[in-house]
Amino acid sequence: MRKPRRQNTKVPSGTSGIVETLDTGNDDVSERIRNTLAAAIGEGALKPGTKILEEAIAEHFGVSRTVVRGALGVLESDHLLERKRNRGTFVAEPSIEQAKNLFEARRKLEHLLLDLVITRATTEELDALQRLTDEEEHIHHHGDEKSKTVLSGKFHIVLAELSGNPVLTEMLAKIVARLSLVMSLYEEERKDDCGADHHRLIVAALKAKDLRKAQDLMDHHLADIEARVRLTEGQGDRHTFLAVLESFS
Repeated sequence: MRKPRRQNTKVPSGTSGIVETLDTGNDDVSERIRNTLAAAIGEGALKPGTKILEEAIAEHFGVSRTVVRGALGVLESDHLLERKRNRGTFVAEPSIEQAKNLFEARRKLEHLLLDLVITRATTEELDALQRLTDEEEHIHHHGDEKSKTVLSGKFHIVLAELSGNPVLTEMLAKIVARLSLVMSLYEEERKDDCGADHHRLIVAALKAKDLRKAQDLMDHHLADIEARVRLTEGQGDRHTFLAVLESFS
């Protein structure tokens, strides 16, 4: 019996560099797509339930829909997007149970991060963190809502980076991103408060090496954020309906 003939899978001479360049280029664009959508979701420009238009993204970035779907797949795995059968991909709408789990996970993780920061962060790093709270204070009085939201979230990520553990920092960043969807869906009334005062007190406790006080202050800060949401079945629907009214009125 004759053995099946082996197919030649060797890349033609002179083309391997081209293939590698194309792959790298697609990776770069895919990352840009992910970062763009994640930022738009985090800042509230893309609301929960918004349909993601693959064709528009492909045209804007000059790539195939295959590349776009790959980027969207990563955001789906991060729970920022969700694919609905025969309907397409949408910005995720966290359930009440998911919202509660996210708040709980964040509280526990922030406690752990503070413990690491207080033992690992240098005086210079804490000084830089304090300057960030000064910037927050300025934005609070002179900036727009978008700037306040971005800077407030930045404080927690920079604080996490001072822990020296990139895995925990990535975990917090993903939780914060998903909580932005929770706030969009369930926040009852947006307060004109960027949390700068809370952040400043937390930094002061870290500088004083008072872990218990820093954790208590963080608990108070996060409780204030959680108090802004009403986790009821009708609240998410209400926000979605109000968003439609705002768009068409």
